[in-house]
Amino acid sequence: MMAVHDKHTGGANWKNRTLFHGDNLQFLRAMNSESVDLIATDPPFNKGKDFHATPDSLAKGAKFQDRWSWERDIHQEWVDQLTDDYPKLIEAIESARYAHSDGMGAYLCFMSVRLLEMRRVLKPTGSIYLHCDPTASHYLKAAMDAIFGWKQFKNEIIWHYRTYQGQIRTRFPQKHDLMFWYAVNTKKHQNRKCFQLVYDSNYEGTVDHVRWRKYYVNGNEIRYGQHPATDSRFTAYLKRWEATNRRKPKNGELIYQCQGYVIDDVWTDIQALDPKDKSERIGYPTQKPLALYERIIKSSSSEGDIVLDPFAGCATTCVAAERLKRQWVGIDLWDNAKDVLLERMKKEGMIGEDSMKAGDQTLLFSKDITFTAQVPERTDDKQEAVPFLQVKERVKEPDGPRWTRKEMYDHLLAQQGSKCQGCDRYFDDSRYLELDHNTPRSSGGWNHISNRILLCGPCNKLKSNIYTLIGLRRENKKRGYMAK
Repeated sequence: MMAVHDKHTGGANWKNRTLFHGDNLQFLRAMNSESVDLIATDPPFNKGKDFHATPDSLAKGAKFQDRWSWERDIHQEWVDQLTDDYPKLIEAIESARYAHSDGMGAYLCFMSVRLLEMRRVLKPTGSIYLHCDPTASHYLKAAMDAIFGWKQFKNEIIWHYRTYQGQIRTRFPQKHDLMFWYAVNTKKHQNRKCFQLVYDSNYEGTVDHVRWRKYYVNGNEIRYGQHPATDSRFTAYLKRWEATNRRKPKNGELIYQCQGYVIDDVWTDIQALDPKDKSERIGYPTQKPLALYERIIKSSSSEGDIVLDPFAGCATTCVAAERLKRQWVGIDLWDNAKDVLLERMKKEGMIGEDSMKAGDQTLLFSKDITFTAQVPERTDDKQEAVPFLQVKERVKEPDGPRWTRKEMYDHLLAQQGSKCQGCDRYFDDSRYLELDHNTPRSSGGWNHISNRILLCGPCNKLKSNIYTLIGLRRENKKRGYMAK
């Protein structure tokens, strides 16, 4: 196994083969912008239960709670930031609260603040695979459309597997997960040309195998001199071979190898891990097969690229990336993540004991892997939000403590009463008034109290991110909306 050269690549402000220990949000916020090529991650699914590792397994003691509460898990600063800066995203979160539950809204808010940072750290040519299941997939899709843009959506991949589930009499058994694949910029991602088609092993039923059956040797090979010389379809393959090799083939030379069907967006050939199979399974409650993440990494990145998993768990993405000669960085809260990563790499033959002398310079040692709870220091411009969601110009706000939205709302209500500043109407119930900006955020307006106003719902909708307060009042007068 050849090790990827250990260096700070591109804009990365951490070493290759780093596993951060702690809440991934603090580490994501500390990573340089546009420093990662691919994110492949398997976050919590909002299953509404607690997960525990198999006793007496390598992952013993691993547990996590996959239940969410708006009151317990959501920080007000997250809600304030999303409400002020990402209105489409907060609408998706509120829709989940209304359509499903506060718990679903809390889960989506937890994921959204992290997905915003994930998009920021991806390079313009990068992409992300987010693993989920039908529990929250449709809500996550709405959030990712708001964060990445619906035009950057590439695939919804269905991973179908078979496991024992007993007798179910009320519904069809649920036997699939989903992976949403988004690019930061689909045009730039396509120009990278790193995507590789994946084929299955069944070539005998393909159109080309049936069409040229009499020419094949060794099952699926066609050699020059025994090829279908008058077939226009094969002539196109032959011209492509000559253009690639810049010469004509010799008699008997292999010029075509029939492959199976292209793997589409329904993956049925990778099975879930059998709990009794100890060759790969370590007992971690939500462990996924290496083959699954190897397919993702191999098809959507190149050797030497940087792969990030912010929910590293038992390090499946990290191990798969190392096997495929990619650089990697993982983040996880689990205290035993380090030990499991080392043990899995030893099992894969990637890592040896530190006391060994490496005759093979490609062998890794535990000292080659960085385990740390220290947040990296950013060396870029410390950009906070993803570019297309940012305001056009960042203006430094006045010094002093930052007020919450509630504090600003209460202050303005005490100063101005329950009057809409856009149409001069008074309301006997202050709940009809909404907190907004005088100068829109899209034009560089502050979140500071000095740039805050209270508007009624219709005025806030009309103002949107287009008008200043003066412009809104002018528009209201033109339309005859001002109070008499």
